[in-house]
Amino acid sequence: MEEKRTGFKSIDEYVSKFSPEIQETLQRLRRVIKEAAPEAEEKISYQMPAFALHGNLVYFAVGKNHIGFYPTPSGIEAFKTELAEYKVTKGSIRFPLKKPLPYELISRIVRYRADENKQKQKRPKQPLTSKGERGLGR
Repeated sequence: MEEKRTGFKSIDEYVSKFSPEIQETLQRLRRVIKEAAPEAEEKISYQMPAFALHGNLVYFAVGKNHIGFYPTPSGIEAFKTELAEYKVTKGSIRFPLKKPLPYELISRIVRYRADENKQKQKRPKQPLTSKGERGLGR
C-alpha cells in the first residue's frame, strides 16, 4: 500500500523541492532568522517553514515570482517605511526572486517580533469571564 503524502515534515524537506539557487536563498534566510532569534523553534505550519518563540514568530514561503515573508501585521507596521519598495499586505511581504533579499532588514524584523513575543509572554493574563472571554478583572 502506498503511503499518502500529507505535507512537509521539516524545513529541510520544504527547501529541497526548489532549484539550487532558491535553496541557497532559503537556507540563508533560515540562518538569518535563527541568528536573530536563536531560541526560536523551527516547524512547518500551514505547509510553510515557520519559527515559534512564545507563539508564532515568522513564516516564509516561495511564490511564483517572490519569497513571501510573514512577520504578522505588527512586524510589518513597525517597519513600513523601510518596506515601502516591496509589495506588502496586512500580514505579508513579497520579496522578488530576481532581487537580493534584504537580510539585515529581515534580521531586525525577526528581533522585533522576538522581543514582542517575549513581552507578551511576561504580561499577566486577564481572568476569564463567565462567557470564557478575557475580561478586565472586574
